[in-house]
Amino acid sequence: MSRMLSPVLQRVLTEWLGLEALPEREPDRFQALCRSVADLSRLFTKDRPERQRSYLDEEAFRAGYLAYFLPVNLAKVQVLLDEMPAPQADGRPLRVLDVGSGPGTGALAVLDWLRQQPGGGRAVEVVALDQSKPALRDAEQLWAAYVRAAGVQSATLSPVRADVAKGRCLNDLRAQQSEGFDLILAANVLSEVGDGSRDAIERRTLLVEGLLGLLKPQGSLIIMEPALRDTSRDLHHVRDALLAKHVCTVYSPCLHDRPCPALVQEGDWCHEERLWTPPAIVSAIDRVVGFIKDALKFSYVILRKDGRTIVPRGPDLFRVVSELREMKGEKRAWLCNETGRPEVGRQDRLRSESNAAVDQWHRGAIVRISEIVRKTKDGQQSTLGRVGKSAEVEIVRPV
Repeated sequence: MSRMLSPVLQRVLTEWLGLEALPEREPDRFQALCRSVADLSRLFTKDRPERQRSYLDEEAFRAGYLAYFLPVNLAKVQVLLDEMPAPQADGRPLRVLDVGSGPGTGALAVLDWLRQQPGGGRAVEVVALDQSKPALRDAEQLWAAYVRAAGVQSATLSPVRADVAKGRCLNDLRAQQSEGFDLILAANVLSEVGDGSRDAIERRTLLVEGLLGLLKPQGSLIIMEPALRDTSRDLHHVRDALLAKHVCTVYSPCLHDRPCPALVQEGDWCHEERLWTPPAIVSAIDRVVGFIKDALKFSYVILRKDGRTIVPRGPDLFRVVSELREMKGEKRAWLCNETGRPEVGRQDRLRSESNAAVDQWHRGAIVRISEIVRKTKDGQQSTLGRVGKSAEVEIVRPV
């Protein structure tokens, strides 16, 4: 299923930013936006060491971010909100911390997502934490615009200007927010902490530990990072360091709390991909700069302190961590669970009613396989596993 932003959210972004028919109405401004997006993309990917952490203080960069990256990241956050366990409905407001919020990306994503849930009227209190004063001002204005447009009741946003990389700000927040948060979002912020330093993993691990200290016992901490090899592998390292300290467990995407098998081979890494329908302005910018944003790509982990997991775990349950590759006479994919990161395939001639679900495997799906066969030759077991004709295959949870 292709995700798209809600009509009210698209309307708010379009009207607040003045994007309606922008390429035809203000071609010079549109071209400036395209240049800004291209420059930001370069800084976010190829030239990360050149990126200044204050890029949202610059008006041109902020304009490109608001028009293009904000809706993209909003949609990514909402994908993960859909995967998160439903917050406890105890009559209290949902308390959310948006870490490195920028223009309130996570805050707005949660506000819109709550409105679409059954009942749609739960109160929410969000603390938006960022070091950029202009970005926090945008967050306040966007929040107010959405609240007016959607007729939302009982929704508050509290902007806090602070550098999340400095531990003192979390200590101050802990003193002010003693009851803790139901949900903490850290979207595209972890990789900016200590970027390029030798102790980056340690610093990021300490930051996440601090955030876990602000999380309620039944709360969720969502960490989302760009779908780049280096940033994704760094996230895997932080995950492993946290689990080694026994300060949390993984709710998703991992189906185990063992060391990440994607770190065994230097070139491996794990990321997600979800289909989506982009807003008109995103498609228009794509056509000019040569991007294709027909899918949401990111790496993530959802952490909890109560041991809850997305599905009951077991050696027969796997997460599909690649696309399904159609080869000559066979379909294959890379899977992951507590046993490792095996490549598993099914030959077309062995397709049966019981294993037909292999045809619907897709990245991110959780599948059950009753039996995987590996051939042995000269005393060495093949690294390729195969699904036999009699094996039972089930998609437990699609994406």
